[in-house]
Amino acid sequence: MLDSMTISSDFCYPSQFITVNGASMHYVEAGTGDPIVFVHGVPTSSYLWRNVIPHLTPYGRCIAVDLIGMGRSAKPDIEYRISDHIAYFEGFMETLGLTNVTLVLHAWGSVIGLDYAMRHSQKIKALAFMEAHLRPIHDWDMVALPVQELTQILQQPDGGYDVIMNSDYYVDRVMSDGVMRRLTDQEMEHYRAPFPTPKSRLPIWQYLQELPLGDDRQEALNIIQAYSKKLEDSSLPKLLLYAVPGFITTMDTVHWAKQQLPNLSMVDLGDALHYAQESKPHEFGEALAKWYNSI
Repeated sequence: MLDSMTISSDFCYPSQFITVNGASMHYVEAGTGDPIVFVHGVPTSSYLWRNVIPHLTPYGRCIAVDLIGMGRSAKPDIEYRISDHIAYFEGFMETLGLTNVTLVLHAWGSVIGLDYAMRHSQKIKALAFMEAHLRPIHDWDMVALPVQELTQILQQPDGGYDVIMNSDYYVDRVMSDGVMRRLTDQEMEHYRAPFPTPKSRLPIWQYLQELPLGDDRQEALNIIQAYSKKLEDSSLPKLLLYAVPGFITTMDTVHWAKQQLPNLSMVDLGDALHYAQESKPHEFGEALAKWYNSI
């Protein structure tokens, strides 16, 4: 039994790498059985899942990937649009030859994972998601106040380019605002380490340009709209983990999901903010394991 009072800063899994579209992608894995693939959002990495994975290793082959340009994955000379992330993630899944997969998705990683799942449903066993983009966001009222406040930086004359590209502002701000506890220096260093230079922060900058709100972010909106409709018709087992307050998954979205998504289980993690994996990792892992063993 894991100590539910202990949150470890250590990332004890050996690094593994595969080549996808000519670039190295980093991942860690533990356990055996059907694959359980963990997909992070921006600006995190596989490190986000370090305290969740042990709850699932008795039941499956846990794989936590670093999206291209993030974590320890390579930073090829690409734009880092959502379509780039989707292409590299699809290549990652194909290179590993994964089938009967349960996807565990967070935030921007949910756009990548849900798009993949709805286009490759024959390879998917189940879907679990936290702070996911389940439906298109057409109005800022559909996301929580902290998200609205954070995006005010994009209203600066330079669109926030200087503070995003030339400092650790975004990583520091989102990790402090999104976790119910103070992260240790070791934990913060893990999150800052992939972004030491302006060029290395391009994935963060591009993500902020593509937040799915408005006609100028139409690519992401179209992707979310397409898989959202398919989710409403999908019989795959689904788990919605949510926090109060959520940043992306507001209570209105929770109610929408309950009404619209078939074969859906729901778990309220309480006060956990955006990163329940850091605020309440063991509660997150226990809920995930219980659901996984029920499907």
